[in-house]
Amino acid sequence: MIFLIDHNLEGHALILLGNIANQGWLELIPIRFVTFKEMELSIDSSDRMVWRIAQANQ
Repeated sequence: MIFLIDHNLEGHALILLGNIANQGWLELIPIRFVTFKEMELSIDSSDRMVWRIAQANQ
C-alpha cells in the first residue's frame, strides 16, 4: 500500500510509520508513505492534480 502524505502531515506520518513498524505490521503488509516532494507535487497543488497523480501511481 502506498499512501500520499500531505505536506502538513509529514511529521505525523513519520510517527505513525514508526509505530506500524514497531508493531511488526510491515512484515505482513507492505506500506510505503510518499511525500508531495517525492511525487514532484507543489504544496499548493489542487485537489484535482493530487487525485490525478495518486490515481496514476496507484
